[in-house]
Amino acid sequence: MILCDIGNTLLHFYKEGRVWACAPQNLATHKEALQGEVFYISVNPESTNALLEFCSSATDLAPKMQLESKYEGLGVDRIAACLGLCGKSGVVVDAGSAITIDLMDHGTHLGGVILPGLASYAHAFKSISKALDLPLNLRVDLKSLPNATADALGYGVLQSVLLTLQHLIGERRAYFTGGDGKFLANFFSNGLYDGLLVFHGMLAVLGA
Repeated sequence: MILCDIGNTLLHFYKEGRVWACAPQNLATHKEALQGEVFYISVNPESTNALLEFCSSATDLAPKMQLESKYEGLGVDRIAACLGLCGKSGVVVDAGSAITIDLMDHGTHLGGVILPGLASYAHAFKSISKALDLPLNLRVDLKSLPNATADALGYGVLQSVLLTLQHLIGERRAYFTGGDGKFLANFFSNGLYDGLLVFHGMLAVLGA
């Protein structure tokens, strides 16, 4: 059995504990690894079509993704990550192209917040001015006021994200996933990084 989480940019695969990712245009190089029953969730229709060209019998798990929530338009990737808690309470933080923050209470979704991903901030600064087209210093000292533009950019990005996270997480257990999840989890003593959280949710739906 192969699981596939189709994101905005990459397709992430899981098979018997092994995880890998590839761009939709590179799927042909992974054809042998995609032999077997494939289950997927997707937020990108074009990448879904690319997958189905190689795995025409792949099954969309979205119709089976059920989560008690009043939230309208909750993405299937967020649902899967929340289901990955397997009924536990806590805050789910998926830090990828966007940073999504969802509050869970014993299997019930209470609501959530969306922020730009860390890389998206850099693109936004670049669109404002060439003078702001600089690598973000995300290792900046948050206890000192910046005196250089790269530090000022990093400080602004980190504080906007961390203060929002601190407000929503509070004393709750926080479960981080996504490309920048491990980095952000380091700022929280009650934070845990789990790169397989979405796949845990998919496995739970499949009863595996």
